[in-house]
Amino acid sequence: MSTVVLAYSGGLDTSVAIRWIKEKYDLDVIALTIDVGNERDLQAISARAAQIGAVKSLVVDGRADFTRYFVWPALQAGALYEGVYPLATALARPLIARLLVEVARAEGAVAVAHGCTGKGNDQVRFDVSINTLAPDLKIIAPVREWSMTRDNEIAYAAEHNIPIQATNASPYSTDQNLWGRSIECGILEDPWAEPPEEVYAWTSNPDTNDAKEPTYLEIAFQNGIPVSLNGEEMEGHELVETLNRLAGDYGIGRIDHVENRLVGIKSREIYEAPAATVLLAAHKALESLTLSREQLRFKEIVANEYARLIYDGQWYSALHQDLAAYVQSTQRFVSGDVRIKLGRGKCSIVGRKSDNSLYNLGLATYDSGDQFDHNAALGFIKLWGLPLSTQAQAQLLPSIGFEGNLLKQAETKM
Repeated sequence: MSTVVLAYSGGLDTSVAIRWIKEKYDLDVIALTIDVGNERDLQAISARAAQIGAVKSLVVDGRADFTRYFVWPALQAGALYEGVYPLATALARPLIARLLVEVARAEGAVAVAHGCTGKGNDQVRFDVSINTLAPDLKIIAPVREWSMTRDNEIAYAAEHNIPIQATNASPYSTDQNLWGRSIECGILEDPWAEPPEEVYAWTSNPDTNDAKEPTYLEIAFQNGIPVSLNGEEMEGHELVETLNRLAGDYGIGRIDHVENRLVGIKSREIYEAPAATVLLAAHKALESLTLSREQLRFKEIVANEYARLIYDGQWYSALHQDLAAYVQSTQRFVSGDVRIKLGRGKCSIVGRKSDNSLYNLGLATYDSGDQFDHNAALGFIKLWGLPLSTQAQAQLLPSIGFEGNLLKQAETKM
């Protein structure tokens, strides 16, 4: 019998999908569970897939690849969708799509499947990535095709004795990997409602840990990539997981955001991203020391485009290759150390140093060691302002009839 490889998370959508695919398409299901820092009992999830009816259940440890090839490039770029979201879920999708294709080839499968709905962003990310890497593979999306509500899915699971964790009393939909955790549905769909404390799993309530004393961390970067924490060298995923625990204990990394989905709707999303919050702030602080004003200005433009590209599912595109090449070029000298203070609900940059620093104390100081040529500023100001004053004299001032007090002239025209 022909087979399909299903990206299996163990949640409601993919659990009911195993049974539904068999009924609808008469295909044997191979469940593929990928560890991207999910912090769950993956072996138990794999066993559940077999219990539901999967003919084979595979678990792949993708944490190292996820960190090296997806998280670190996004960190180097400074990618934040709409200036807020660190893109945890969006970053994992192209890796999962690639592994789906690789396993499908190895197993001789005719199709791949995922548990995305018809109104989310992930369906775009999966489908576009899979179609780019393997256009011959059929894509099955049971939840999208079935058009069932979560209540319907829960009822279907109960009817077919499918073990799930979601209930009508706890309707939250979550996704997590080592770069962040997302929570939606239920009361969270009301953007006026404050998120209940029960939705948070990685971060303590910053309003209830008054007695917790601040602590300091030092993170070392090499070419824009963090390589050690408090002097201890770590593998990438270990460093992120450690930071998630340390910063999460201070309530750092809670994000409440109404974002614009790719499919055209606004969605209220709750995120927890302790490590991402700290590392993005630290990386930005080090860049402020090692990149020029012009590089920083243009890199901000690139960062926004890079984030949009990730969010929109265009990881496997020529545009991504182009932007990534620029980002890598900017990181040549982004090496050094950053000191961070963790406090209740926030992290503060309190120190930074680098052998490649563009900060010159002799030019910056106002003390006796000042080496800046103050007299040179006069000529600079004259030349810098020359285009403005020329245009003002020729066009702007005559157009408003300015003859003396500009404020008084403006008031008379109101």
